[in-house]
Amino acid sequence: MTVECKKKCIGKLGFAIDRGGTFTDVICCYPSGKIEKLKLLSEDPNKYKSAPTEGIRRFLQKFTEKNIPIEEPLPTENIEWIRMGTTVATNALLERKGQKCALLVSKGFKDILHIGNQTRPNLFDLNIIKPEVPCDKVVEVNERILLPIDSVYKDVEYKIDGLYGSCGHLDGLIIESSIEASNVEKQIKLLKEEGYTSLAVSFLNSYAYPGHERHAEAEAYRAGFEHVSVSHKVSNMAKFVPRTFTTVTDAYLTPIVKEYIESFKNNFTDNLRGVNLEFMRSDGGLCAINDFIGCRAILSGPAGGVVGVSITAYDEKTKQPVIGFDMGGTSTDVSRYAGEFEHTLETQTAGVTIQVPQMDIHTVAAGGGSRLFFRDGRFIVGPESAGSDPGPVCYRKKGYLTITDANVVLKKIIPERFPKIFGPNGNEPLDYEASYNEFEKLTKTINLYLTEMGQSSLSIENVAEGFVNVANETMSRPIRTLTEGKGYNTAAHELCSFGGAGGQHCCAVAEKLGITKIKISPHCGLLSAYGIGAADTVTDTIWPYNDDLLIGERKRQFLTKKIISMMKETKDNLLNNGFKNLDVHHKVEFYLRYHKTDSTIPIVVDIAKTDVNGILKLDELERAKEAFEMLHKKQFGFVHCDRKVIVKDIRVMASAKRFSYPKIERTNDNSSTNNYEYEEIVKCFFNGKWMETKCLLLEKLTTGKVIDGPALILDADSTVVVDPNCKGTITYDGSIEIDVQDRGLKNIGVNLNPIHLSIFSHRLMSIAEQMGKVLERTAISTNIKERLDFSCALFGPDGDLIANAPHIPVHLGGMQTAVKYLIKLKGHGGIKPGEAVLSNHPKEGGSHLPDLTVITPIYISNQEVPDFFVANRGHHSDIGGLVPGSMPPNSTTIFEEGAVFKNAFTIVENGIFLESKVIEALNEPSKQPGCTGTRQLGDNLADLKAQIAANQKGISLLTDLTNEYGLDVVKAYMKHITENAEKCVRDYFKSLPNSTIKSKDIMDDGTVINLSIKIDKNNGKALFDFTGTGPQSKYNLNAPEGVVKAAIIYCIRCLVGRDIPLNQGCLNPVEIIIPPGTILTPSDDAAVVGGNVLTSQRICDVILSAFNACAASHGCMNNITFGNKFMGGYYETIGGGSGAGDTFDGQSAVHTHMTNTRITDPEIVEARYPVIVREFCIRKDSGGKGKHDGGNGIIRRLQFRAPMTLSVLTERRTTRPFGLGGGKPGKCGINSIISLNGEKKNIGGKSTIEVSAGEMLEIKTPGGGGYGVPTI
Repeated sequence: MTVECKKKCIGKLGFAIDRGGTFTDVICCYPSGKIEKLKLLSEDPNKYKSAPTEGIRRFLQKFTEKNIPIEEPLPTENIEWIRMGTTVATNALLERKGQKCALLVSKGFKDILHIGNQTRPNLFDLNIIKPEVPCDKVVEVNERILLPIDSVYKDVEYKIDGLYGSCGHLDGLIIESSIEASNVEKQIKLLKEEGYTSLAVSFLNSYAYPGHERHAEAEAYRAGFEHVSVSHKVSNMAKFVPRTFTTVTDAYLTPIVKEYIESFKNNFTDNLRGVNLEFMRSDGGLCAINDFIGCRAILSGPAGGVVGVSITAYDEKTKQPVIGFDMGGTSTDVSRYAGEFEHTLETQTAGVTIQVPQMDIHTVAAGGGSRLFFRDGRFIVGPESAGSDPGPVCYRKKGYLTITDANVVLKKIIPERFPKIFGPNGNEPLDYEASYNEFEKLTKTINLYLTEMGQSSLSIENVAEGFVNVANETMSRPIRTLTEGKGYNTAAHELCSFGGAGGQHCCAVAEKLGITKIKISPHCGLLSAYGIGAADTVTDTIWPYNDDLLIGERKRQFLTKKIISMMKETKDNLLNNGFKNLDVHHKVEFYLRYHKTDSTIPIVVDIAKTDVNGILKLDELERAKEAFEMLHKKQFGFVHCDRKVIVKDIRVMASAKRFSYPKIERTNDNSSTNNYEYEEIVKCFFNGKWMETKCLLLEKLTTGKVIDGPALILDADSTVVVDPNCKGTITYDGSIEIDVQDRGLKNIGVNLNPIHLSIFSHRLMSIAEQMGKVLERTAISTNIKERLDFSCALFGPDGDLIANAPHIPVHLGGMQTAVKYLIKLKGHGGIKPGEAVLSNHPKEGGSHLPDLTVITPIYISNQEVPDFFVANRGHHSDIGGLVPGSMPPNSTTIFEEGAVFKNAFTIVENGIFLESKVIEALNEPSKQPGCTGTRQLGDNLADLKAQIAANQKGISLLTDLTNEYGLDVVKAYMKHITENAEKCVRDYFKSLPNSTIKSKDIMDDGTVINLSIKIDKNNGKALFDFTGTGPQSKYNLNAPEGVVKAAIIYCIRCLVGRDIPLNQGCLNPVEIIIPPGTILTPSDDAAVVGGNVLTSQRICDVILSAFNACAASHGCMNNITFGNKFMGGYYETIGGGSGAGDTFDGQSAVHTHMTNTRITDPEIVEARYPVIVREFCIRKDSGGKGKHDGGNGIIRRLQFRAPMTLSVLTERRTTRPFGLGGGKPGKCGINSIISLNGEKKNIGGKSTIEVSAGEMLEIKTPGGGGYGVPTI
């Protein structure tokens, strides 16, 4: 077939290149309009140094009919343009091979990159390893900009000395400490003398006032720095932590990117002078080489794929949304296109938060090169990858067993029809025998396990297909997140498959997702490169506006003037790159959010809608508000009628198109090919058996040709597998459209199969994840929506925990107890269809009162007894009681801690939310002396509705699963998953000697937590006996049974040390004894708010030290609440040091054990509350010394700009976190108030006080204990 370029290369060649992790794809556009394609290994050092250069060399040789030696620079007289997407920035970040750089940061925040948001990346790893910070040195600068305080505090605010001014629309900014008065020039010179050539600069609130950063930038260039990244230019948006990460990442990567560009240019004569060289950015736009910077290059290649999807798969007539499914060698990228590119402003890559506009692409570590393992009776795919060198076993480089090998063994990849680019010399075919032999070895291992378990053996092909099925399920999960997580129906999409491996898996993935149509471009194997060739050149700028959407004429005049200025800036950039005025098109996006929320939605605003004075019309802003509310309702399920709509950021984009492809026109519709049937019949393995499969060449297939599955459609750079239940059709443009037929009920039987065990583990966890996404999306409170203080889970008919998402550990054991209590109270059929129950009482499985649990039954087989339950637990910011935040430090009864929901409190009946009943209960605490009802009623009701919606999502997805496999099969595999977890735990106990191990710890009030654990090696059991634990506390340190079980199940999962399902099976080998009347068995009316957030941590310390796993961590969640009549309440928890172990140091400044919630960004805290974050850093030398040192705690200082009621609820203020094996204890925490005259006063571990404007809270959190005798 022939493909022509709309804007042809006049007498010269154009190249579109995607330099991926495994392969480099090159598309050459000839002067005639024809295009040709080439695929090369990205790394093949024995044959060439640069794959992109090699691809261009081969096409130049063909075009000029002249030999061009590999070692010589390529001539450029026949090249008009080169467009490239590259992984150079991504690889440098992943491998931490960027440029050595330093960071200048505001005083008090030198450790902000290490602390981040305090969360740990892997919930159950005792050896907490945070991603390496891409920065070698941090220097604090004595400068400070403060935001204006809300006018409601004008009579009581703390008056701050400094220069008052304005920046744009934001009046009242305070330059408290001017950078001119600092010694920044000296600091910069010292860094230069130390050898630094790249510098990052990020100052607090610089998005509002960038003057200090501009000063530092100028000084750095004056001192001789080669590159300077300043945060207001790199990421001009609020949120200090993401912006600082982005800025440092840019300083770390941009020199590497520039070096790569220069290296690439050096492969050509005249350094490509006269050739238009552009690179693909993460937002899907091309840019000139001067604008291609590190932080905007990370999704360079994948973004091209999304552009390719928009060109080749989206139908403007039907407007059916498309899911891009890009399965490569290392990973799989999924995206969504529905007529507009979907961008996100914040993502995580390689453990680093990046805050710039990027395509909304979700990546999963499952690709053709994903390695295969059999562990704990389950099939595991990835996340490790074989890469391109050595690659899969079949690459003939002594590689690893991968998904590609599985497809070779199943004959879905035919080596004879695959390019001969493998082996040491790059000239051999894929090696089928090597793949088969490795699978034969693995199959023997699997069958040995199955024999021991009394199960039937599997064939080599069964095993290979099993791994493929598990990979398909793994890749389906991010697609569900991308669609269902945003309120879209996955099945209502079409699937556009591309990437080197996508065609082999697309039918199976589509079937799993309920998608009935697949589109595959003739360029599917190189679609990212194709998209890069067709992309617009784009330049943009962002303004952090942060003001109301609906504003008066004066502000609209200023706003219009600013946007026009931004439009001119972006247009001038394109004009300077050779475009003409008429080529340039603008798009203006307002990123809108509700007041006091974080989630933004971009809305396009027509800047041309102006009045006679040239001012943006209020009507257009009102239209934008309506569009925002419509999308908000769709994505989040609600609108805030009583909240203002805020413009967080304004983004102006200018675009122009230099080259483009027209619609493809096929030229092979002639009589010689009309009767084409196939090349050969081969046997491929589908659904457990060998099937005769047609093998066809795409180039011989004519328009309208129908291909019944099973079939293989081969092209030079890809293989498309048409499954037996599918039918392919060749379209007018040479694409393949596949109709996927639902095979109906999958009859897999109820007996254990390790393949289906792995698949069901994925599916059930995915359901819990989707519940969590709905809850996060539809909740409105900061606690749930932003701090992610919630958990979701699925339960069996008896209330056993079956599956959960990796949320908050302290919730999980408690929710199971709550469901079981409900069944005990009401009977199996006591809670009816259409009902939901609210629970928070500690005797009924609650943790503490602010954690509200919504439980919903699932009726499938009949209407008498539930088949399953779903539940979620979320921390509400206030439910009444003594203090704002409902976390009173000195409560003595449960009734002082807020509203109580017990005895199966029904909140939904016959599908109707019983709002008045809930409101009455939430106001009940006002009847207690000194207490009030909830202070956040609106948030409570909205969050409860979100929790109900999350459960409904779980019901829908679990019902779909039973429709797919049958109720008996789903119940059987829930049992198998539970038994699998139980076996893993029993195997762990069997690995220990018969023994009784003991440990104890002492709370700050002197109460002992005593534990004796008897290990029964023979039966793989353990008895946890808390006899000797101290009596119930007068105050609120009492921890109910659910919290104790949550701590035990968490610790066991950590001790097993492998990725096993967290469910009831983990507790089945455990017997628990807790004598009545102790701090761990409180009475019905006992205060418990501290038991959940303090005692739970100490229980973990005791359990883990008994097993000698690690020393004590900081043993506390360091709870702070403050508020007043104007702002309501604010709640945060602060991390500390983790305990060291026998082989590892403790981690500093992190949340440990029973919590993993985020802390609010400093700039968000200062923008929303009358508070200044003065310091947030690591508390040096607070960890205990040892052979391995304990982690250090945190120092956090908050200065109040208005009077507040402040409460602190903390532990380890008098008893130090103990060490193990001769290791020293960590330091105790200290809570202090610093008065205006500098006097510091210790306020104790648990107190509520009134603070005046100007006073400062200082929290020093404990360090972790050390392990082993310290070395001198």
